[in-house]
Amino acid sequence: MRLNEICDNQGARKLRTRVGRGEGSGKGKTAGRGVKGQKSRSGVSVLGFEGGQMPIYRRTPKRGFTNIFAKKFEIVNLGRLQKAIDEKKLDVNSIVNVETLTAAGLVRGNKDGVRILAKGEIKASLTCEVDGATRSAIVAIEKVGGKVTLPSLTKVETLSQKKSEKTAAKKLAAGSVKKSVISDDENLELASTVDEDSKLDE
Repeated sequence: MRLNEICDNQGARKLRTRVGRGEGSGKGKTAGRGVKGQKSRSGVSVLGFEGGQMPIYRRTPKRGFTNIFAKKFEIVNLGRLQKAIDEKKLDVNSIVNVETLTAAGLVRGNKDGVRILAKGEIKASLTCEVDGATRSAIVAIEKVGGKVTLPSLTKVETLSQKKSEKTAAKKLAAGSVKKSVISDDENLELASTVDEDSKLDE
């Protein structure tokens, strides 16, 4: 075999159809577009048009929205951290953050930060400075003598948290009021039945 003999497998590269090159080609004259009509003209786009009936992109229900301010975190599990420590890729004494994790090859460092999840088991005591961590992951790290430092909340996040707490308190209060109203109604019904019974006895 020589360099000039190297080629692709048979049928690996298919030549594009060249239209409008004579009737003998099978794609000449009208070039496979048929005769007349809107679709035979140039500059026409009827994608999504279904002949007048409500198109699928309009008749399907839409739910929710895409949060343009949502942050995208890179995920690191506790098991991967322990594995990196066992393989000497991550130093136990160093602070675990985006830089050290990127150097260890656990993350790429091209997103909004790192979030630690609790999958797997951690044995080493680590000091983590990350953008997020699940409650169970924090408990597991602190259990072996480690520490997790999360960034302080922004003004918007603080306001959002306060708002959600306020809403939860309102719902709780509304539920307790409803229960008290129901109990009052039950007491009134009970009192009325007692009065009726006493009248009948007389």
